Amino acid sequence: MLFSKQKKPVQDAGEALPGRQTAIDTAEMHFVLSRPLKSDLPENHLSAFFALGCFWGAERKFWETPGIWLTAAGYMGGKTLNPTYEEVCTGQTGHAESVRVIYDPSAIRYEALLRLFWESHNPTQGMRQGNDIGTQYRSAIFTTTPEQADQALASKARYQQALAAAGHEGSITTEILPAGTFYYAEDEHQQYLAKNPGGYCGLGGTGVTCA
Repeated sequence: MLFSKQKKPVQDAGEALPGRQTAIDTAEMHFVLSRPLKSDLPENHLSAFFALGCFWGAERKFWETPGIWLTAAGYMGGKTLNPTYEEVCTGQTGHAESVRVIYDPSAIRYEALLRLFWESHNPTQGMRQGNDIGTQYRSAIFTTTPEQADQALASKARYQQALAAAGHEGSITTEILPAGTFYYAEDEHQQYLAKNPGGYCGLGGTGVTCA
């Protein structure tokens, strides 16, 4: 992965790279689940968006989870239109490497996705995740409903208490924001660790359970 020394996300659209009006090319089908990558929501399914460091390993965490119908790697939370991977890695787009998750709430609850999110990375590291340094690796939850927002905030408070009880220093830096536009990453980044089983994955949790 590429690294960025940018300390904080771009907040002013005037400071961000302009990007482009048309979407960049990506895969048509999910490499693992064999479904159209840009599928609309099936009936009675919901979407969720998470950023927890390098999206290669983050996406795998979700597609391997029962009840997940589809995943995709992409960019969210910034200002640049239709960014490329190279642009995101400069730190001048404001985007975080993110995962789109479509799930069946009758098979897996949003709370279970939140638990997977918290336990799969260290949410106290700010603009980095392990050796991956840069604003694109920050921790974030992008919510699609008021209920998701409430549950995410409540789970953040509970996990902060769990971290403190376990003696883990540091406060959670995870952003919890309404979901904006999700930009699909390039074909090579979709389901990367399924295509490259020995590929790099820098994710590592704190070892603290999220109740």
